[in-house]
Amino acid sequence: MNDISPVTFEHIRAASGRLRDVAARTPLLNSPALDARLDARIFVKAENLQRIGAFKFRGAYNRLAQLSGQQREKGVVAYSSGNHAQGVAYAAHLLDMPATIVMPADAPQVKMEGTRNWGATVRTYDRRTESREAIAEDLANSSGATLVPAFDDPDIIAGQGTVGLELAEQLEEAGQKADLLLVPCGGGGLLAGVSTAMRELSPATEIFGVEPKNYDDHRRSLKAGRRVRIKGDSFTRCDALAATIPGEITWPINQRNVNGFVAVSEAEVGMAISFAARHLKTVLEPGGAVALAAILHEKMPVRGKTVAIVASGGNIDGELFASCLNDFPI
Repeated sequence: MNDISPVTFEHIRAASGRLRDVAARTPLLNSPALDARLDARIFVKAENLQRIGAFKFRGAYNRLAQLSGQQREKGVVAYSSGNHAQGVAYAAHLLDMPATIVMPADAPQVKMEGTRNWGATVRTYDRRTESREAIAEDLANSSGATLVPAFDDPDIIAGQGTVGLELAEQLEEAGQKADLLLVPCGGGGLLAGVSTAMRELSPATEIFGVEPKNYDDHRRSLKAGRRVRIKGDSFTRCDALAATIPGEITWPINQRNVNGFVAVSEAEVGMAISFAARHLKTVLEPGGAVALAAILHEKMPVRGKTVAIVASGGNIDGELFASCLNDFPI
């Protein structure tokens, strides 16, 4: 394993400077109800309250802000089921450049509408019969636009790492140190950035990635000692985390920094969404609720510990949100 990381703490510090006047410093929530339920001290980094409703804005802006004037004129292309799409669209809007986003036709409508609302052109595709990567590459090649990856890019990872930087600072301000940190994991960009920041600022903290059960490629990869691809044809409401293989750049970082991975079921995620709404008074999307689901369903012991979790997004369609509240009246 290469010991030289393409993303360092200094890269994250630099990203924080670029984001200072444009990204929200999202709150660190604490709920007596959650603490009492788990007999632990729980802190929730509420990235569902970030610009566009998800952490993805951080990485997108950090990447786009470093493009040259000529690159900005030609614009950007990205592919995403929703949150990276919105992040790129909003960052492009702020930086006055065109953006085209390749999105699955069955992406959540709230994410599709959010992407269009920031002025991006949306090119839909059938995820069963078409390759989003091939479509995006063709669009970029034909227009000269810059292709912006969702997670496997050092500038994207550094931007996402500012979540961990803020989290460590906020815990210190509260006079706390996290024994345990849980982070949602899809392609691994958020986890790679956050874990890099936390290893610098809180090296004793144990870090775990959380995946949907049907998309546990990181958990399988850690067990195998190499990147493992899964089929990716199973159902999940966690569209934001439906990656089929860890990233080439993100995987070595996470393999080095992360203590392990846990997986949560669709029902466990639905219950976490309902719990967040009723007791934390905040709205989470399925992918954004997996870390909360993991501690609520005791995927690891937390009793007596100080635990931080990242709530990574809150873009959920109204019908799904209502069904979670109805199905889990906790």
